[in-house]
Amino acid sequence: MRQIVQLLSFFAALLFITCNGSGQPVPSVKLNKEVRDNYIIRTDFNRYFDQCGVRGSVVIYDHSKQQWIVSDTIALNTRNLPASTFKIINLLIFLETKTIADENAIVKWPGATDTVKYGYRPDIYHDINIKSAFELSAGWAFIELAKKINRNVYRDYLVRCGYGNADVSFKEADFWNFGGLGISPVEQVKLLKNLYDEKLPFSKRNMDIVKKVMVSEQNADGIIRSKTGWTMAGGINTGWWVGYLETKGGAYFFATQLLQDRKKNRPDFSRCRKDITRAVLKDLEILH
Repeated sequence: MRQIVQLLSFFAALLFITCNGSGQPVPSVKLNKEVRDNYIIRTDFNRYFDQCGVRGSVVIYDHSKQQWIVSDTIALNTRNLPASTFKIINLLIFLETKTIADENAIVKWPGATDTVKYGYRPDIYHDINIKSAFELSAGWAFIELAKKINRNVYRDYLVRCGYGNADVSFKEADFWNFGGLGISPVEQVKLLKNLYDEKLPFSKRNMDIVKKVMVSEQNADGIIRSKTGWTMAGGINTGWWVGYLETKGGAYFFATQLLQDRKKNRPDFSRCRKDITRAVLKDLEILH
């Protein structure tokens, strides 16, 4: 019976058409053979999204077992705006194009930012080094650097990295928060896996810098390298937590995506990104 349910879910995913954070239709993406042939569906994980009052999906990849664990098959092909998770590949591109020398490069405060779009955060309104800008998610700093890079250069790197639909057509500098750029949870994980395996079109030096900057936690369970993201484009809260946990037993990659109508805002939306992911990792006995 379980096999029949999985097959029905599989075919439903192939036919599925959804929307990205901006409300624009996103055609379904064909399931990658690597995922299609070796994945486990855990629909019980959906209860965590229900508890937070959001729609969403979570994808886990066990590197040593080469196994995918997903909350539903829709997670395999649904693309949405990456928001600040784009800072991972953005930093790689900044380094590779020599827009910055390293993570200690200072970005000059432009004197103003759009507080309606990005919220009021006076603690980050000053000159800042790129490592701190990544950790604090100081979006203005990445926007200032992005203005220095030609969109064709961006698109070339995104295509070479298999980064979602590689749509950089949005006119303003922060095309990762608004516009047509979309990436799926599985594509997020594949980017992280390729970074871990050093199979991206960037120098080892630059990939090592990004891995170092990504360190967000270090404890008895291991080291977590990660990035959160949140955009409110199109009246939708699109939230992410993506990254990977390195343990003595191996590496585990994750991408959790939350979607919520802003008319139904809840104060725990931000916290739920990590809470859901941690609950799933504990269920899988990866975190303790």
